[in-house]
Amino acid sequence: MRTDQDLDTDTMPVAAPAVAWSLVVPLKPLALAKSRLAGAADDRLRPRLALAFAQDTVAAALACPVVRDVVVVTDDRRATAELAALGARIVPDAPAAGLNAALSHGVRTVRAVRPSAAVAALNADLPALRTAELERTLAAASVFTRAFLTDAAGIGTTLLCARPGAELRPAFGGPSRRAHLASGAAEILLTGVDSVRQDVDTGDDLAAALALGVGPRTAERLTAGVRAGEDRRATEGHQGL
Repeated sequence: MRTDQDLDTDTMPVAAPAVAWSLVVPLKPLALAKSRLAGAADDRLRPRLALAFAQDTVAAALACPVVRDVVVVTDDRRATAELAALGARIVPDAPAAGLNAALSHGVRTVRAVRPSAAVAALNADLPALRTAELERTLAAASVFTRAFLTDAAGIGTTLLCARPGAELRPAFGGPSRRAHLASGAAEILLTGVDSVRQDVDTGDDLAAALALGVGPRTAERLTAGVRAGEDRRATEGHQGL
């Protein structure tokens, strides 16, 4: 039988006042992003969609009352300009060693200024993100030393949180739900936060996000992409006559 002394402190609730979070959002170069959307978007549209996803994600996060700031880790020049214009702080991906290294670098950047910051890693591809749902999720995370929210598929992770004094210890990529559980992080078990769980990697994911209702930049980009595709097909048809 497991005793209280055996419990991992990462999964034990803690009594604490309201937490103000610093969110770290990783974003790879747009030209390399969302390759698995190839069946739903062409090579011209995919990087533009990746940027729109990130813009809607960051805008929703910045509007959240319990979010103090958002740090985006990216080397993409266009994303840097667009996301900084929303109010995000941009940090270059100095390690250039993959997703988890970028997240750890972002956390170090935050805590170099505020050593006691509560930090959370948030996916950049949550175009349907609702501010109120993010607030509920972060409130649930705040009673644990480390906590995470699994993605809609129940395999990956969309949010990983660490309270002040705790290391984030990100293990994103592949079956990260299992990896974060194994690391001692508590799983956030909430209903009604689908927009925080619905990341977009595939055409089916995009359809699910659309069903939830995507943000304005993603909606605008999709509409523009459809129009551009129709114009190209019309031109190609005319040339084939």
